[in-house]
Amino acid sequence: QVQLVESGGGLVQAGGSLRLSCAISARTFTTYVVGWFRQGPGKERDFVAAIRWGTNTKYYADSVKGRFTISRDNAKNTVFLQMNSLTPEDTAIYYCASYYGGSGYYERQNYHYWGQGTQVTVSS
Repeated sequence: QVQLVESGGGLVQAGGSLRLSCAISARTFTTYVVGWFRQGPGKERDFVAAIRWGTNTKYYADSVKGRFTISRDNAKNTVFLQMNSLTPEDTAIYYCASYYGGSGYYERQNYHYWGQGTQVTVSS
């Protein structure tokens, strides 16, 4: 059974930063993909970033490139999302998710396991 637990959300002013964490319990990480998605009020749940555990390959949505950084800590089985230069448009519930496999890291339906989400609110 895979479990994902997010933390680190909160309220921040525009231009500020937050770091989200996703603690993962899983049996093997070789072909593991961990992603971050977000869902704003009245919006779809959209891809934000992903990382392939085995190769440390990283992927980003165009809307966050250059502002957000995804990373992992092997020893702690944790994935981080460092978010800088935040804007009110980044306000959303952020979800950590994962699956074992290959392509389609940006497609929500490929992810089998989801965390409970953490709220990020950016004030103007």
